[in-house]
Amino acid sequence: MARPKKKSGREIFALGAEAVVEGALLAGCSFYGGYPITPSSEIMEGMAARLPATENGVFVQMEDEIASMGAVIGASLAGRKAMTATSGPGFSLMQEFIGYACMVEAPLVIVNVMRGGPSTGLPTSPAQADVQQARWGSHGDHSVIVLSASDVQECLAMTVTAFNFAERYRTPVILLLDEITAHTREKITVPTPDQFEILYRLQPSMPPEWYKPFEETVRGVPPMPPLGAGYRYHVTGLTHDPLGFPTSRPDEVEALMERQFRKIDQFFFDIQLADEIETSDAEIVVIAYGSVARSAQLAVAQAREKGVKAGLLKLGTLFPFPRTKVEKLAPHCKTLVVPEMNMGQLSREVKRVNTGQFAVRTINRVDGQIITPAEILKVLRRR
Repeated sequence: MARPKKKSGREIFALGAEAVVEGALLAGCSFYGGYPITPSSEIMEGMAARLPATENGVFVQMEDEIASMGAVIGASLAGRKAMTATSGPGFSLMQEFIGYACMVEAPLVIVNVMRGGPSTGLPTSPAQADVQQARWGSHGDHSVIVLSASDVQECLAMTVTAFNFAERYRTPVILLLDEITAHTREKITVPTPDQFEILYRLQPSMPPEWYKPFEETVRGVPPMPPLGAGYRYHVTGLTHDPLGFPTSRPDEVEALMERQFRKIDQFFFDIQLADEIETSDAEIVVIAYGSVARSAQLAVAQAREKGVKAGLLKLGTLFPFPRTKVEKLAPHCKTLVVPEMNMGQLSREVKRVNTGQFAVRTINRVDGQIITPAEILKVLRRR
């Protein structure tokens, strides 16, 4: 997670959604295309008020979420740091264009403030029901980076991180919040821009006639000039050759797909973000994310007071799933507890990487209510 080099800056009393706006502006976002939807609308409202006041900042309200993604992709290809925000039903509408963004390797950020579903569901209530959709919502094999934040200060920092990952790896990045996190108001510190490392996409160093927009590189991430800068740049959602033109040659298709996965996989240890709290001697560890992680942190502290060797693995990265962080718990841990506001979406990942090392218990709520520290503590004390 992007962390300021020193703790100084202006203090504000902000919603999580407002912290996302602050983070986007710090990261250099200069284009927002979106459509309002509860409970993410405060992000759009904040960008509408703040972005046009910045140098070259452009805000556009589109006619729907599909058009929003199209506009954000276009802005990214034109050289802008671009972003949109939505919630469950809107996120579903965006999926085809998210796949397109993956195929053309357009760096951009999508914030999804999760709510209860399916369909219109519980528009004003919290949920964490879009976790698997964030990973697999768009058809076809594609790599993806999915992040989460559990408090208001993290909303700011994770937004900066999302833009940095998008620019560094030339990929869409999804930031998952939940209604509680987005609508919690806390005092936070907004750092000055020089306190963060802000990354920008790699620009070509070769003359235009030598440029290949999807060429193989050591990092797997080709340089990306803005459209109109004098470099030939063909863009298509079809599988394409290194010049960007459609191809169905097996060798070229395989090379394209393998490179797109490799550019994420080989930097797995830089992308996986997780905080380990009281895990060094823990016999039972909670794995949590979003607002539930805050309940879990209190439950772990209370369990420790009662003599239970409990710990917390708070996930900042959900995908690629940080399996090494889980495997690291093996020497002492016997049981993992996964609380989440869904029927068990991230617990599937935990169970997938578990090779019989741990017992896995789940705590699930889908009634629009939060998971309380007391609910988690009850399971921790049972061991």
